[in-house]
Amino acid sequence: MTALLELHGLTKTLKGQQAPRPILTGADLSVDRGESVAILGRSGSGKSTLLSLIGLFDRADGGQYLLGGRDITKLPERKAAALRSAEFGFVFQRFFLLKHLTAAQNVAMALVNGQGWTSRRKRRAKTLAALDQVGIAHLAKHRPARLSGGEQQRVAVARALVRDPRLLLADEPTGALDTETGNLVIEVMRAATDRGCGLILVTHDQDHANKMQRVVRLHDGLLHPVVGAGTAAASATTAALPTVVDGLSPAEAGTVVR
Repeated sequence: MTALLELHGLTKTLKGQQAPRPILTGADLSVDRGESVAILGRSGSGKSTLLSLIGLFDRADGGQYLLGGRDITKLPERKAAALRSAEFGFVFQRFFLLKHLTAAQNVAMALVNGQGWTSRRKRRAKTLAALDQVGIAHLAKHRPARLSGGEQQRVAVARALVRDPRLLLADEPTGALDTETGNLVIEVMRAATDRGCGLILVTHDQDHANKMQRVVRLHDGLLHPVVGAGTAAASATTAALPTVVDGLSPAEAGTVVR
């Protein structure tokens, strides 16, 4: 099966007033449909730069980028913008909600220019469905000032999901939230993978990273798998443990174990 996203040897050097600084020196990454991947790394390691490249806000200096098997490495800006709008959802640490609009109106903004959502009735139904997915449909008419930080972030997640993106990109989405609220937002995003959406989470929080299926670390411009981290690793470890029935090992239990 073709991976949802593939990065091969991605390179990026930041060029400013200081000397050029290599950020990515050959990063490789593959994400399947419905898979969640966390990216860890120290501040300044290039995590946000990498997410910007994946989200087509910037272009790599070298390497190859495949989306659904299609090479989009050198996609012209206009086509990149259209693809970004159609295929990606974005969640950031800041909520970027318009204060004068209700929660529903903020979410619906993502549909205004979307193909197939020209009908006001369709936009309303789709908007309420997205708010319901994140558990705040009852707050649809509330403006941001009446919402808690966690509720505002869930509005932002609903806005990211309302167009059914193939890939959700989240850059430190819980950085401004308390632990309990942050955990709730992570679970809301993780639930999107059950509907086939891929999820890439950039975070400093090891606990949140471990709720993703896989965890990688960006170090010296390369992505390295974090052995033993993530739910896939936990499942593999559990599967490898000997089955015990009433305190007996499989050999001792005989035909009891199936």
